[in-house]
Formats: sequence, C-alpha cells, structure tokens
Amino acid sequence: MRLFGTDTIMMFMIFSIPIVAIVGGITAGIVRTLGNQRLAELAQRERIAAIERGIDPSKLPPPPVPVDESDWMGRSYNPRYRAQGLMVAGLIVTAAGIGTTVFLFMLLPAVGHPIWAAGLIPTFVGLAMLIGAWLVRPRNGDSAAPKV
Repeated sequence: MRLFGTDTIMMFMIFSIPIVAIVGGITAGIVRTLGNQRLAELAQRERIAAIERGIDPSKLPPPPVPVDESDWMGRSYNPRYRAQGLMVAGLIVTAAGIGTTVFLFMLLPAVGHPIWAAGLIPTFVGLAMLIGAWLVRPRNGDSAAPKV
C-alpha cells in the first residue's frame, strides 16, 4: 500500500483550493491594514519633524485620510453599483443553476431519483439575488452619490 497514492493527492488538492483562498483573503486584509497603518505613522512622524524644525502646524498639509471601505479603486460610492453587482451575480448564478438542472436531467434520465432537482438550489439563489437587486436599486433620482 502506497502512502501517497493518486486518491490521497487528490484529497489534498481538493481541500487546498479553499484553504489557499481563505488564507489569501485574510493575508490581503492584513497587508492592507498594515499598509494604511504605516502610511499614517509616516505622516505623523513627518508632521512631528516639521513642527520640531519650527514650521507652523497650520501651514502643513492635512494628514492622509485612510481609505474608506465603501471606496473601491478611487471611485466614490454610488448606490447603483450595489444593484448592478447583485444583478450581474444573480444572472450568472441563475444561468449556472439552470444549466446544472438541464445537465443532470439529460445525464441521468433513467435513474428513478430526481437528481436534476439539485440544480434548483443555485437557480433559486440566483433568483433571490435578482430580487435583491430589484429591491436595492435606486429610485426617484437617488442614483447620485450621497453628499458628505
């Protein structure tokens, strides 16, 4: 009996994908937080050094503002982005669910069990996302970014 057969390697590969995704997401969040902290720390040191040299603090530029979580890649928040994202994701998940249902129905027509019904789960999740997109979409001219 081999210790690392094909089945064992496949098991490790299957479980490594979500583990790498989770660890990567956590690492990205930590790196972003540390970067923002370092930026704020350097700005504070620069201000302290300028004040020690006798520069009036009111003439210094304001310290950098940390990136807002609702701000993505420099874009200001717009309520239409959320509705649009839900609509696109809902369409994709609904199409995947319908495709899975049709695939399973055609794959196993002779089986007495309705295995094709497993495709209904992503179909209904996608439909729920489409309903959510319809519910959160801006109405009555609310599409502009909120005034700060």
